[in-house]
Amino acid sequence: MNRKILILAVVGILVTGGCLGGEISMGGESGVEDDNQSTEPTPADESVAGAVDGEVQFHHIDVGQGDATLIVTPSGETILIDTGDWRQDGQHVISYLESHDIDRIDHLVGTHPHADHIGGHAAVIAHFEDELDGIGAVYDSGVAHTSQTYENYLDAVEAYDVELFITEEGDQLPIEDDGVIATVHNPPAGDSGTDLHYNSIALAISVGEITYLTTGDTEADAEDRMVSEWGDEIEADIYHAGHHGSSTSSSEPFMNAVQPDFAIISSGFESQYGHPHDEVLELFAEMDIETYWTGIHGDIVFTTDGTSIDVTSTDDATTDPAEILELKPRDDDSERIGAMGHHFDISTPALAYP
Repeated sequence: MNRKILILAVVGILVTGGCLGGEISMGGESGVEDDNQSTEPTPADESVAGAVDGEVQFHHIDVGQGDATLIVTPSGETILIDTGDWRQDGQHVISYLESHDIDRIDHLVGTHPHADHIGGHAAVIAHFEDELDGIGAVYDSGVAHTSQTYENYLDAVEAYDVELFITEEGDQLPIEDDGVIATVHNPPAGDSGTDLHYNSIALAISVGEITYLTTGDTEADAEDRMVSEWGDEIEADIYHAGHHGSSTSSSEPFMNAVQPDFAIISSGFESQYGHPHDEVLELFAEMDIETYWTGIHGDIVFTTDGTSIDVTSTDDATTDPAEILELKPRDDDSERIGAMGHHFDISTPALAYP
């Protein structure tokens, strides 16, 4: 199939199809097992997360300047949100998943098509379809991109006949575990334009009494819209900071609505964009939010049974955002960078987008 036509098909479903649970059929030979479990997102209902039979884990994988988050439910159902930067080609994410005995991805979410978020999508799809138990479904914001990384991702979806659903606010991922509810808060319903950040998928996962919120690269305009549309429902105990801790996200009105106890920032220690930005760390400090940063903590895992929260990380480091601000590398600060160490090669060239 012509790649341009396929990309236009993605946009067409978003614009003309109402996109609630919209499915893109790619054709080809499927590598997905028929387990009679629907993977199509459904409209949100009024249900409230109840008791959870076990624990849910939220793994924030240290992929340097990028995002990758693995969620594992008590029954072993998996959600993988983003797959890191294109230069890693999914290899670090795949290694991490295999080291945790993950043999199937039930729900693969691409928050938006920038290459530091879907950089490993094609490789992850191919690996799990060829060598393990497959991909249940892929969930997409519905806004196309012109990059080779995006085309490679669609090629993989097509080649393995993986179901691809366009998601919008109000949809819920079909999680099988009682007490675990995954609700989409962004992108807006209907035609919301072509801005990748404004349409980035924001997902709230309720586990009993605990709520986790991740927002991709949504910025202040989308945050304002979510506060207006969702009100108190945007409140969360654990917040995965938008846009790698950039000052374009985690705006004060949004943070006042979310009111998290914990925040996670996914970015490289010596981020070429200065992530996390000082303004965000200062706001987190003002709000007394316990803060974890992959740049100094490495892999970060939150575990909850629906009432309590446990946090572990590869490396021990302060969780005081004011102290993290002091640890951030500055210009001509190579001596301290060497003393701190880093988890990924920081000499790679800057990406062509912020």
